[in-house]
Amino acid sequence: MAELDLDATVRAADPDRWLASRFVSDADLRADLVALYAFEAELMAIPTRAAQPMLAEMRYVWWSEQMDGVFSNAPRVGHPVLEALTAAVTRHALPRAPFDALIEAHIGRVHGEPHDLDAFYVGPMQAAAQILAGAGQDDRVARAARVRGLSQTGRFDEARALRSEANRALKGLPTAAFPAVAAAALRDPAQGEGGKRLRLIWANLTGRI
Repeated sequence: MAELDLDATVRAADPDRWLASRFVSDADLRADLVALYAFEAELMAIPTRAAQPMLAEMRYVWWSEQMDGVFSNAPRVGHPVLEALTAAVTRHALPRAPFDALIEAHIGRVHGEPHDLDAFYVGPMQAAAQILAGAGQDDRVARAARVRGLSQTGRFDEARALRSEANRALKGLPTAAFPAVAAAALRDPAQGEGGKRLRLIWANLTGRI
């Protein structure tokens, strides 16, 4: 699967963050961001392919085991997502803990546990910001990631209450990193693509969600 295929995969599976990634002008950085999102898309798809929780868990365990190769720069040969993710992890010195936490949170979800907002949204957004602007962005993006998670899980009042605080934290975020958080500006998951594009343009111009 070529880079273009990963891009198409993310566009289909995660259109909000795919749209936000279009604001990354550097093609290599955009490809690394897409690799991260493609990895997340693979994890999200597992419950649709494995009807039984234990079968889904087995697939997540496989992905967990693959993290050893990803973080030692020795991915499973011929697996496009793992190869692309390994390249991104290596280039940007991404920490492993958020990846392990994300997989564990998915295992919890297939067994009926509630959403772990930090694992599902904060860790990945922090990794995305590090890809675009280097380390040191974690505190600046954490609240925006929680706004995104709350909106995605239908907790709109909580997201609204946190938004001002998130925007204050984002004032210190490098402009280059903003596409990593821009999807948090999308307040209605059901909004059409045209409206989302306009919202993302506004967010990137103002640096606010």
